[in-house]
Amino acid sequence: MSETVNNSVAEKQSEREQFVTNIALESFEDSPNERLKEIMQSLTKHLHDFAREVRLTEDEWNAGIKFLTDAGHITTGTRQEFVLLSDVLGVSMQTIAINNEAYENATEATVFGPFFVENAPEIDNGGDMAFGAKGQPCWVEGTVKDTDGNPLPGARIEVWECDEDGFYDVQYDDGRTATRAHLFADENGEYRFWGLTPVPYPIPYDGPVGKMLDAVGRSPMRASHLHFMVSAPEKHTLVTHIFVNGCEYLKRDSVFGVKPSLIKDFEQQTANTPTPDGRELDRDWARARFDIVLPPAK
Repeated sequence: MSETVNNSVAEKQSEREQFVTNIALESFEDSPNERLKEIMQSLTKHLHDFAREVRLTEDEWNAGIKFLTDAGHITTGTRQEFVLLSDVLGVSMQTIAINNEAYENATEATVFGPFFVENAPEIDNGGDMAFGAKGQPCWVEGTVKDTDGNPLPGARIEVWECDEDGFYDVQYDDGRTATRAHLFADENGEYRFWGLTPVPYPIPYDGPVGKMLDAVGRSPMRASHLHFMVSAPEKHTLVTHIFVNGCEYLKRDSVFGVKPSLIKDFEQQTANTPTPDGRELDRDWARARFDIVLPPAK
């Protein structure tokens, strides 16, 4: 008898919970935008299933609301805590994987990150995008081609990275512009520039996302990397990084951005070793090569 009563209670409880889900889903039925309706109903269903699966308590729900509220309060024009949250949950990389389908020998994409800035200064091929920032000089070169091996002259290449201390220019409060620039591939689809050898750094961890990582025992560190965004007419725009072979964080990058094909050798050169462009350096420097392949535009 007791088992029958318990089963009846469980069935009644399940019906009540499913009723809430059903009326929430039905509320979107009259949406004039079919795609928006699809997204909102799927999101609602998964959120309800999540709450039921973990048997979410009211205190936990309140903690979650406070977390999202705090993320909104700390977000500014140069810091996007919700992008950071998406990154550390792997949602950013999953969305990138969905929207950058594997195509022949095209270069793989990875996360955009929160520190891209429009209208970065233009440099000539062979120019220096560090603009005096601290770090080991690094010569980066390569080609931009299509999947048939044809050069893409004039391809636009945006590059940006952190300095030796692990900070991007926008994280300083003095208005500096450094370690970012754009340049164009030459008539042979080749490009070259001076930057800095990438170093690992933590994502901003003084906000709610950082507290969450600490609570679950995860590191906020990103593997050493250099950002690229490459575009050309009639080609799919590529957003990616290259990573330093040997970096200790390659297997535990906090935003899951590392892909084996994007790990490159940054070859160390001793002081006074001749540089590719004749620049005289009395200190150690590095060089790396990154050949880029763009697929057709979708």
